[in-house]
Amino acid sequence: MRVTLDLILDCSPDAAWEAVHSPAVFRAVSGPWTTVESLEPGGFPERWPGGDHRVKLRMLGVLPMGTQLIRLSDEVAPGVRTVHDTGGPLSGPMRVVRSWHHQMAISAAPGGDGRTQFRDTLTVTAGVLTPFVTAGFWVFWQLRARALKRLAPSWNA
Repeated sequence: MRVTLDLILDCSPDAAWEAVHSPAVFRAVSGPWTTVESLEPGGFPERWPGGDHRVKLRMLGVLPMGTQLIRLSDEVAPGVRTVHDTGGPLSGPMRVVRSWHHQMAISAAPGGDGRTQFRDTLTVTAGVLTPFVTAGFWVFWQLRARALKRLAPSWNA
């Protein structure tokens, strides 16, 4: 099943592109509901390159949710740039998720005013639990949308 956001962000597409490669932004839009800790030597880099990145997740900073593999790759096409995360849960309660594909597509917003159209799509399967897992992610994605809209103007700096 799929959870999708389609937002207009008050920042340039270039600023949004850098933001989706930032572990600091990832942590900011995940919190405070989910806290994220790097499991990589040296911790989080300033900017995520493509490839694999392991993290530990906690709900509300207390309840262990397990570990997750973030497997990033970039796709650049005329007019749209997309980050793909095809990793997924490795351990803990989130392990019920059997497949994971998170896409963040960035393009210029209609109207030519310098803003960004941001399409954020998560496709997951979890067997018979898929509807329940999807409902949980839908709630999380709504909170994420509020954080993205709040933080986006600061990305131009």
